[in-house]
Formats: sequence, C-alpha cells, structure tokens
Amino acid sequence: MATEIKHIAVIRLSAMGDVAMTVPVLSALAKQYPEIEITVVSRPFFEPLFDGIPNINFFGVDLNGRHKGFKGLIRLYSDLKKLNIDTIADLHNVLRSKFITTLFALGGTRSVAYNKTRTAKKQLTRPNNKIFRPLPTVFEQHLQVFARLGLNLDLSKATIYRPDVDAEVVALSGTKTQKWIGIAPFAQHQPKVYPLDLLSEVIGQLSKDNIKIFLFGSAAEVETLKKLPTSDNVIIIAGKLSFKRELQLISGLDLMVSMDSANGHLAAMYGVKVITIWGATHPFGGFAPYRQPLNHSITVDRERYPMIPTSMYGNKKVPGYDDAMRTILPETIVEKVRLLLG
Repeated sequence: MATEIKHIAVIRLSAMGDVAMTVPVLSALAKQYPEIEITVVSRPFFEPLFDGIPNINFFGVDLNGRHKGFKGLIRLYSDLKKLNIDTIADLHNVLRSKFITTLFALGGTRSVAYNKTRTAKKQLTRPNNKIFRPLPTVFEQHLQVFARLGLNLDLSKATIYRPDVDAEVVALSGTKTQKWIGIAPFAQHQPKVYPLDLLSEVIGQLSKDNIKIFLFGSAAEVETLKKLPTSDNVIIIAGKLSFKRELQLISGLDLMVSMDSANGHLAAMYGVKVITIWGATHPFGGFAPYRQPLNHSITVDRERYPMIPTSMYGNKKVPGYDDAMRTILPETIVEKVRLLLG
C-alpha cells in the first residue's frame, strides 16, 4: 500500500496544541517515506509549525473567507482536488473534514480518520463509576491512522527541526549565558489555569536562581502578566514577537512550564523538557506533550478531588472544584523545575 501513495493530504484544522501534536508524526513520515509528497491542510496561522520538514507543503484553509460555510467547503474540495492528492489522513474527524473526505471518496480517493475513542473518554471523565486509566496518547492514535494506510511509522525516527533565530529575537532575549525557562500561565479554559497568586510565588522563588524566565501569552494577556513579580531576569514575551519568532525563542529554551495548553506542545516538538500543570484535566487523557515522562506532569490531589479529570478539555466547571489547583503547592513546581534543570 505504501508504495502506491504518491501524495497524501493530512487534515487538522483545530486548536494550536492539537496541530502541534501532529508535527513529530509528520516528521517521522517525511523521514521514513521521502518519496511521498505531504500536504498539511490547516489554518494559515499554523504554517510556521512545519518549517524545515522536508516533503511538506502547507495549504492554508480560509475559514473566514473563501472556505467559509457550505459553499466554502465545496471550494475547499475544489482547491484541494487540483493538487492531485491520492490519499487523505483525517487527523481531525469533524463535520468539515468528513464532508471533504466524503467528496474525495466519491472520486475514488481513499481516506482514514482519527478515532476519537469517545467511549473511553467518557469513562475517564464521568463523575461516577469513573474508569481511571491511561488512554492511548494522541501520538499513538495518529500512528494508527497512518498504519491503516499501510504507513508504519517509528516516532523514534522523527527529526527535530529547530529554526534559525532572527536578530529581533536575540534583541529581546539577549545572548544565552544561563539556563532559560518559559512559563505559560494561561489556557483556553479557566479550570486549567493555575491561580495567579500561587504562580507569583513560583516566579518569585525561581527569579532568585541563576536563570532567565520568559513569560508567554497572547497580547490580550499582557496586563495580567504585568501583575506577576518582575526582575531583570523575568521577561514578558507576550505581544512582542510574531508567532514565527516566538517559536524561535521557544526552541532555545531549556525548560517550559505550561498548563495543559499549546505552549507545552510547542516546546515539546523542539525537544525541550516540559513541565505541565494539570487542573480539571489529566495526562491520562492522552494529551501530554510529546516524549514527556509522566513525572513531568503535576496534577491535582485526586483524594480531595476524585472527579478529576472532569472533562477532556477543561471546559466543564464542577461545583466545589474551583480551588482544586490549590492542592498543587508552589514549592512542588519550583522543586521540579530545579530538578529538571539539574
């Protein structure tokens, strides 16, 4: 089957962290099957994630313009059809991607979709009779998609492609003369966000060490970041660099401290050590960053909060669980950082 594939489209239109988790898998695909042309179909903003990986083309989907709505999906199919794609790996498996793969199937183009394992996820997150066990990781599930297409990938052969660093990044970060860590305090949903007062204690303790700390977030989060302790070795990155240049800085970190959110996945795809802090979610859900041991995850005390994880994405508020993350002590995070930095 593998030798029959000349051009494969890989669809993943969703959030940044989800798209970042495809990078190691596609790197392995490009390395092991250099004869196959790969087209990543995703949102234009995410194109820098794939810089440097050979055999990869990027197709930006304009969901707010040309490819918006039902007619837009017809145009998306028409645009993709012109690329002479002969196989599709649907790593999203939502209505949009299903519609596109159905149209391709009518023309004889084969596709395989990502299995969302909904039953197992419900068992892990339901409040009663919870089955608390690790689910297959997203990376394992992606590998299964390609295996069903006859492409048996070995993630150990994935190559890390670190970007060159622009002068603008160096002007902000300075020359590296000490350990660099990133801290990304935010997440899409509040139940996944570590309390700001406790994070202030973490930064206050770490700022006394011989390290440089970079604070990540969106431009809209800058004012919140300004409330955290500041010093000469604590730098707010949010709002100061383009996404492409922010990736350049992340690739040079020694460690990233992140919520269960995109920045952890961005760092992991460059081989950076990642400490993840989990609130309403849990690494057993399969969304831990690439190649990070379970002991790099710091989780809520489940004896006090046994309903954790309450959801897969942290979008569900549970009465009485607002303070669950306060069971994670600042000292626990600081000790883990110091341990991983050696």
